[in-house]
Amino acid sequence: MPGAALEIEGLSVRGARGRALLDVPRFAVAAGTALAVRGPSGAGKSTFLHALAGLVPAAAGAVRWDGEDIAALPEPARAAFRRRRVGFVFQEHLLFEELSAPENAAIAALYGPRAGRDAVHGRGRDRLAELGLDPGETRRSDTYSGGERQRIAVARALATDPAILLADEPTASLDRANADRLADELVRLAHEEGRTLVAVSHDPALHAVADRVIDLADGRITEDAAP
Repeated sequence: MPGAALEIEGLSVRGARGRALLDVPRFAVAAGTALAVRGPSGAGKSTFLHALAGLVPAAAGAVRWDGEDIAALPEPARAAFRRRRVGFVFQEHLLFEELSAPENAAIAALYGPRAGRDAVHGRGRDRLAELGLDPGETRRSDTYSGGERQRIAVARALATDPAILLADEPTASLDRANADRLADELVRLAHEEGRTLVAVSHDPALHAVADRVIDLADGRITEDAAP
């Protein structure tokens, strides 16, 4: 699955009463890049990630993935874009507690084309195994540790074979050894599988292995360690 090139132009996201949440005049990322986003709490990191997925509407500007401006699309079309091209790892995991790890990993099969469901299930099981979890386990997801739940969330994001992987604090719930392992795995997905990775993270280990690191403050990019 080849990654997708990102181009942002004049992006503005506003909150209640018009308060500025994000202002990005111009920004671009090449396909297959591993990008880390850092900054203090309240800097706009999660808003930036959500804007890249079309989860929050833009007040102005463009967010183009391979030339397709998702900011200009109505919500149903943005949702269709996410299903086709985006894998998202949420900071809170957002698993279905009553489902097993394999069921959560393959949850996208319920919403995708019938012809592709077996492939989603297969990739979900494969990713669980790669992340050190039993793909045949049947117990409920709420019986797993926080770190295990995070790995289930990563497997779910990858089960649809997305070109774009967006991750919000993907290593936050993991011990040091597993955090380092996951950071390396996420960057490998960009380098070897060609996916475009954008990961919001406070973790210096992930910053160290990323191709590029940007800093956000008050909704603006203040530093860009581009290669």
